[in-house]
Amino acid sequence: MRFDLITIFPEFFVGPLNHGIVRRASEAGIVQIHVQDLREFTKDRHRTVDDRPFGGGEGMVLKPEPLFQAVESLLGHSVGDAAQRNPLSEKTSIILLSAAGKRFTQQTARRLALQDRLVLICGRYEGVDERVAEHLATDELSIGDFVLSGGELPAVLIVDAVTRLLPGALGNEASSQNESFSAQAGELTGSLPSVNHPSPGATHSLLDFPHYTRPAEFRGWAVPEILIGGNHAEVAKWRRQQAIEKTRRNRPDLLPSE
Repeated sequence: MRFDLITIFPEFFVGPLNHGIVRRASEAGIVQIHVQDLREFTKDRHRTVDDRPFGGGEGMVLKPEPLFQAVESLLGHSVGDAAQRNPLSEKTSIILLSAAGKRFTQQTARRLALQDRLVLICGRYEGVDERVAEHLATDELSIGDFVLSGGELPAVLIVDAVTRLLPGALGNEASSQNESFSAQAGELTGSLPSVNHPSPGATHSLLDFPHYTRPAEFRGWAVPEILIGGNHAEVAKWRRQQAIEKTRRNRPDLLPSE
């Protein structure tokens, strides 16, 4: 199994991945872990990876260009554009770590452990341009219902959870079959960079709405026109609707029963 971790803080992983089961699995050749500095795929002297969100709002958003280029450099081929998508290898998954993603569970870990390669994109700032989630990532995952400063910690947790399921990683194969969440999918706790935006007085949380930043068009995928028009009331309405739709798609358990 190969793990590729894309981050703006590559030094973060120096310690956490050099201990215990993950270290032993790496030394035994069961896993290979590569850390990729996202800033190597920027083109300006400031090595800029983020920009202001279309439609206004707080925070900054990770740009799509360096993320697409980083992933493509690792894969060795283009993923395509709006006109033509290029398929991934059957046993490769590209994972965007996001608070707006589906819950990462032991069942998810078992599914990912069947892959040959996992590329994990560590988010930062207010969020990641939605075109990364829609057109680059095969999975958008959250490790739970709280907010962290970035996706690096969740990436470490996923690497650990998946590695221990690989043949030979634990030494005693029965260990992973007789521990918590082995009989049925359970839920881990944790989350990633983003913000929930429930309506005033709401008793149920919503996932974050999609974020977009420059360029306005990238590989044929355009930013929704409503975010460029300058009508703040319509932007707010659109964001609310999109948050509801994403919550219904990824985390229906957060919505009130119909």
